Amino acid sequence: MAKTLIAFFSRADENYFGGAMRYVKTGNTEIVCDIMDDMIAADKFKIEMKDPYSPVYMTCIEQAKKGLREKARPELKSMPDSIDQYETIILAYPNYWGTMPMAVVTFLEHFDFAGKTILPLCTNEGSGMGSSERDIKKYAPGAEVRKGLSITGSNAAGSGSALLHWLTANGLV
Repeated sequence: MAKTLIAFFSRADENYFGGAMRYVKTGNTEIVCDIMDDMIAADKFKIEMKDPYSPVYMTCIEQAKKGLREKARPELKSMPDSIDQYETIILAYPNYWGTMPMAVVTFLEHFDFAGKTILPLCTNEGSGMGSSERDIKKYAPGAEVRKGLSITGSNAAGSGSALLHWLTANGLV
């Protein structure tokens, strides 16, 4: 069993790419996680909301904004039974309103991350990591939260060299 877990939230459907909307079957964060999965020995878990965001981008971002304002904790479809066996958790997500989607917070608050290392990875179209690294420290007390990696979503498929460099720097390759 891998000692690393890639836990990720990703959204397909209509997405924003450098000034334009485009429909995608696989979300950018999932594309990046699939590339990573080929580079390292890790288990993968997709964080999915029981009631997902709208497939329409503008509606989705309004739902995400409302959830952030209300400090929502959306119910997830499932959770891993345990994360006890993992030393490192790569936590991947898109940047929603300057941080991670609230579904990721639901995931973080469900487990005890004390003594674990969290490597944040954030896909975005230019907004970077936002406050997500600081927010992860708040929702996963006791974890060592390392410097995250920001990936431009519209370049998700071409992120291999940046991923390899980051994973190597964090001792996973």
